[in-house]
Amino acid sequence: MVRDSDENEVTVPTGKVKWFDETRGFGFIAGDDGSEVFLHASVLPAEASNPKPGTRVDYGVADGRRGPSALAVKVLDAAPSVAKAKRKAPTEMATIVEDLIKVLDRVGDALKHGRYPDGNAGERVAKLLRAVADDFEA
Repeated sequence: MVRDSDENEVTVPTGKVKWFDETRGFGFIAGDDGSEVFLHASVLPAEASNPKPGTRVDYGVADGRRGPSALAVKVLDAAPSVAKAKRKAPTEMATIVEDLIKVLDRVGDALKHGRYPDGNAGERVAKLLRAVADDFEA
């Protein structure tokens, strides 16, 4: 709820980003009142330049050439991350990191003696490193 210059209450519409195409720079907001509003990248705050579907926003509305368009969009809640929801528990990651250190110590010892991991061991180590990196980035 916002008050205008005459101290009247003005309702600011809220909704969720329905979809947003970052390449083309536009998408739509599904308003809580059931309306659908055009969303252009130029009305987004800098930190939310590519909002994900489900991001909660409030916005002003103006009549555009093709219907209602959002103005002055403000992000209320970012969409929940699917990757973070599937993230491993910190205690589980601690065990994985300790095991990774042991593997890398063996690889390091072999490299000190002039040998790369033999066979597909190098490929397995690379896959392991990528998997752990993906868990940290989630």
